[in-house]
Formats: sequence, structure tokens, C-alpha cells
Amino acid sequence: QFTQQYQLAVCHFNPTPCKDPPDKLFTVHGLWPSNSTGNDPMYCKNTTLNSTKIANLTAQLEIIWPNVLDRTDHITFWNKQWNKHGSCGRPAIQNDMHYLQTVIKMYITQKQNVSEILSKAKIEPVGRFWTQKEIEKAIRKGTNNKEPKLKCQRNTQGTELVEVTICSDRNLKQFIDCPRPILNGSRYYCPTNNILY
Repeated sequence: QFTQQYQLAVCHFNPTPCKDPPDKLFTVHGLWPSNSTGNDPMYCKNTTLNSTKIANLTAQLEIIWPNVLDRTDHITFWNKQWNKHGSCGRPAIQNDMHYLQTVIKMYITQKQNVSEILSKAKIEPVGRFWTQKEIEKAIRKGTNNKEPKLKCQRNTQGTELVEVTICSDRNLKQFIDCPRPILNGSRYYCPTNNILY
């Protein structure tokens, strides 16, 4: 599951204010192995990222995968994502460097950037309401008609689009429908209408 978060919404729903103003775009939250029938694997191996080893990737990662809540500490965020999720990605993900390089490749080279996918469908972050169908149709157009997973949250302004997940097969070679969509009744469910983005 390649999950991207809309920075503005993440900051709206965080109990502690974001330290820097968020950008109006989707950036990487993480690349997570999943299990279509049960709990997703987590914390498979306890290792930490080597900041010296990843130094040549840092400039790209800070743009596409920032720690939205604290832009002074990206490495802690990447390390948490690697330990919790990336370490479970074998055989597709071989090690921490490969995990980070794969995220860069998916977001930049393979054009799995949700902001760009939505923009191509004329869905822009202008603070207006969209339907679930409009958002889903745009994402499907960029993923060979595969179903994404949408995550929303509700506040006094309405329901905001917070995350979009694009799913791939276990080898990261082709898109698949995302398993286990967020169901009606969940606080993260996206309603049929009036999704703010």
C-alpha cells in the first residue's frame, strides 16, 4: 500500500499544530505491506536507518516524504516507517536503502504522485467539495482502473480528504484494487458527497 497524505488536512487534524505551514499537496506517508485477509505485518525487524548511508537521498525525500508535523526531523519519521512497515516488505523490499529508493521511484519515476493524478483530472486543492466518485475516478484513471483506498476525517468545516492509498501486487509490478476499504461507520470513512479538498 503506497499511502500519501494531504499535508493541509494532516495539520488540521493533528492535536499539536504543525511547526511549519503545510503545502497544498499530497506527500508520502509510507509504503506498507498488507495482508488482504488479516492484520498487516508490522515491526518485522528492528533496525535503524543509517543517516550517512541515505545522505544522497535526503534532498529528494525531504520534498516527497516530509515529516509534515515536524520538518526539522525527517529521519525519525522515515525510520519509524521503515521499522514499522518497510522491514516487513521482503522479498520486494530488500533493505532500508531499497525501501527509500522504491518510494522515490514510485512517487517520481512511476508517476504515482496523487496530487498530479488528481490535477490531471482537474481536481485541484482549492478548498471545494468533491464527490467520492469524482476522486475515485481520477485515481482509477492513473492506476489502470484499480480501486484506491480513501481516508477522510470530519471537523467543523466538513469532511476532508486526508489520505489516498494506491495498491500494488506483492512484487510492486502492477496496480491492484486496494484490499479492505475503509467502511461506513469508521471515523475515517469518506462519504459519497461533500469531501473537502
